[in-house]
This record gives sequence, structure tokens and C-alpha cells, in this order.
Amino acid sequence: MKTLILHGWGGSDAPHWQAELAAALARDYGTVSFPLLDNCHFPSKNRWVKQVKALLADFRPDTVVCHSLANTLWFWLVQENIDPVTNLYLVAPPSRECTIETLKSFFPAPLPKDLKAQNIRMIISDNDPYMTLQEGEALGAHYHIVPMILHNAGHINDQSGYGKWEWIENELEALQK
Repeated sequence: MKTLILHGWGGSDAPHWQAELAAALARDYGTVSFPLLDNCHFPSKNRWVKQVKALLADFRPDTVVCHSLANTLWFWLVQENIDPVTNLYLVAPPSRECTIETLKSFFPAPLPKDLKAQNIRMIISDNDPYMTLQEGEALGAHYHIVPMILHNAGHINDQSGYGKWEWIENELEALQK
């Protein structure tokens, strides 16, 4: 199995759970790509779409793990001519109506009909500062997904206690078997 991990605004370097996940998968001889997307502190939707579209074509992942802004990026990518993946993890997506000036090229975000994945898991928090629980539940309902709701998990990042995240590591390591 090949896993592509896509970070959000500002990256997800250690001790963020995405960096820990990439290391855990690599330790088990998994094939993982965890690229630093171009100019991650001042991202451009068009540059990120181009960069990840090329990566998808070259790497051809079975599983994609998105955090934060990467979820919105995925919504843009699936409107391109990309191949479907087997597993898609949408972790802490931001509001589709985000108004952060630095991220304006990504919003308002589309709500594509097809997320180009066979199995989709959505993980949200009941106190995420970038998306309300109601928005997360509505997004899940739109795609017929019952989101996994973490309590008091903030934006599900290292600042809210999600450095090493055993659940996601176990989840993806099981897919490698």
C-alpha cells in the first residue's frame, strides 16, 4: 500500500501527528510520501493543485490522508482528471467559507459530487476553531459519511495534543497488512 499524507496551512512537521504517522509507516517498511507543499505558510491553490496532481500521477497512492487545508485542496483536486484512491481520510477539514486572508485562493471551497475514493473516513472535533461541529456533521451527511467526532480535540494537531496519535497509526498500519 502507498500512502500520501497531505498537510494543511503551515505544514505538519514534528511533533504533529502527520509527521509521526509518516515515520511510523516508514518504520514498518510502508511506502509513504509526506511532501512539503510549496510555500506552505502562504499557499496558492493553483500551485498546490499542480504540485499534488503531479505527485498523484507519479506516486499513485492507494491511501490519502488530508489534514486541515489539505481537505479543501482535495475538493479542488477531484475536479481535475485524477485517478481514484482506495482510502481517503479527511481530518479536521476547515469551514468551506473560511475567510482567512492568506488562504483566500482556496475559498469558497467547492462541494464536489465525487471524492474519488472507495472508502472515506472523516474525523472532526467538537471544538475545532476552523469548523463548527454542525458544519462537520453537515459535510459528512452530504457524502453519506458518519464522522468520527473527537471531543475537545481542537484542530486535531500537535497544539491540541495530537502529536503521536495511535488511532490513526493503527488504522493505517492495518491497511498495510
